[in-house]
Amino acid sequence: MTVSIGPGNPESGALNRQQNRRGFFLYLQYIKRGFFGNVRNDVLSGITVALALIPEAIAFSIMAGVDPMVGLYASFTIAVTISIVGGRPGMISAATGAMASLMGPIIAKYGLDYLFAATILTGLLQWILGICKVGRFITFVPHSVIIGFVNALAIIIFMAQLPNFIGESWPMYLMVAGTLAIIYLLPLVTKVIPSALTAIIVITVIAIATGSDVRTVGDMGEIKQALPFFHIPQIAWTWETLFILLPYCLALAVVGLTESLLTATIVDEMTETKSNKNREVRGQGIANMITGFFGGMAGCAMIGQTVINVKSGGRTRLSTLVAGLFLLFLILVLGDIVKQIPMAALVGVMFMVCIGTFDWGSIRTLGTIPRGDAVVMVLTVVIVVVTSDLAIGVVSGVILSALNFGWKMGSLRCQDQMDEQGRKVYRISGQLFFGTMMHFIELFDHHADPDHIVIDLSASHVWDHSAITAISKVTQKYAGLEKTVTITGLNQESQRIMDQVGLSGSSSH
Repeated sequence: MTVSIGPGNPESGALNRQQNRRGFFLYLQYIKRGFFGNVRNDVLSGITVALALIPEAIAFSIMAGVDPMVGLYASFTIAVTISIVGGRPGMISAATGAMASLMGPIIAKYGLDYLFAATILTGLLQWILGICKVGRFITFVPHSVIIGFVNALAIIIFMAQLPNFIGESWPMYLMVAGTLAIIYLLPLVTKVIPSALTAIIVITVIAIATGSDVRTVGDMGEIKQALPFFHIPQIAWTWETLFILLPYCLALAVVGLTESLLTATIVDEMTETKSNKNREVRGQGIANMITGFFGGMAGCAMIGQTVINVKSGGRTRLSTLVAGLFLLFLILVLGDIVKQIPMAALVGVMFMVCIGTFDWGSIRTLGTIPRGDAVVMVLTVVIVVVTSDLAIGVVSGVILSALNFGWKMGSLRCQDQMDEQGRKVYRISGQLFFGTMMHFIELFDHHADPDHIVIDLSASHVWDHSAITAISKVTQKYAGLEKTVTITGLNQESQRIMDQVGLSGSSSH
């Protein structure tokens, strides 16, 4: 018996209800896994991150030449948004130094509203790139470049803390040392509360109780107790404006996605979990678009804050959400207390980030890994540290790795000997592509060779049109000398490429 399922059939309604219940159940499972699978650790780690975000956001605002609240609003908006739409649970995104350094010229030339418009356009470009699935390209970044990127960031974070010591007295040094002592010794006693959060609270209480004359968060910039509000940038929305902003926005989009995808990859390794890179790209775009409409500047993933989050036990989206919400709570409710947090405590936390981020094993293995990879790793570190531009460093590292790979693949080995039938056999080892085309052609002694030549490619592979062209030139030259060429050993893919252009396995005079 056949049962018709349609709008007028009762069984159709039952099936739809069943599907809706199943969809709702799956959604609840997603919410539970994403937000409520690690509640206590996520809440505490999010609070720790929020405290560490404040001086960073203020410093990056000053770097970009804007009011501190621009960076704080951006950090709140981006963190909350990315916790929902991002592809890497537990990763912290907010205002960053890499993005702030690119936004300074926009402020200087065109003003604040152009910055907000640039943030919106940057988000739109990132969202489009996410739709195009550019997240996959992170797989083309070699491991040596990732290690160089991580080590360079650790060095940059360390160097960024040094100005905090200028003009400071011995209490500052004692508080930094005390912060590090608490961070590393407390876990030996208990892991109930993140040691970084405990260190910040304890050092702040000591600073207030003793009246120590050390620099505080309040000295970094003014914190206004006000909510962000919706704001459409007051600019001329014309093609001319678009072409003014586009170069800046392309740079911002590339830098933001580079740092975010590499940070996501690092967190994947730290937590031994996977993430959706294309969703992360789209999420970063959505977060920046929303931020631009709420008075914030463009941001991306922060490896320093992310390491704090992961080291403090943060694993799910809830940690990122709490970081953003608690940051706003600090601004609105606890602003007067936050201003009294000594910078020494936050500097100590960031030193912990540097130590935890730097891949110390890379130093031990530097002499044992292939020399080309070691050079790429070191040069990536140097370029990132010298230029303070993560995108330039990573792109340079990828290019150097590609050149290193091309150099290794760009050599052919050839053994030639006469067989029992009086034919000269050339046994080619290596990859045939545009990089080995000329080398391949030069391997053959056309005039001195006998009337029958065999080219054995069983230890090789034909990759592209340049390789086919090289083989064709060799066979045609032998044909011009009325000599026969037989090509053997082609694997299935190489034979398919040869057949596509009509070049068979043998050529005769």
